[in-house]
Amino acid sequence: MGKLKSPVSSLSYEEMEELGERAEEAARAYILSRVPRRKITDLTVAVDAEKTEEGELNVNVDVEVRLSPTMKNFDVEKLVNGAVEASFKAVEEYLGN
Repeated sequence: MGKLKSPVSSLSYEEMEELGERAEEAARAYILSRVPRRKITDLTVAVDAEKTEEGELNVNVDVEVRLSPTMKNFDVEKLVNGAVEASFKAVEEYLGN
């Protein structure tokens, strides 16, 4: 789980959707680059982006992953944190920061 605040100009609804899709794709790509798909039993990525009255963009990223029991020594928390960081990087790149 993670949260990013960033100042934004007026993003359109379509741009907000694109931003969310890119953030989600980045998280999934990060996880799939480190764990074989067949070893993932459940993967959920939720991205919520909203503009505040102050003109900031709040982005919340929630990543949940459940791995096969054969991956019992794998650091899932580190994997999730890396996926969230990858999402925020994708958001920042999209915003041109």
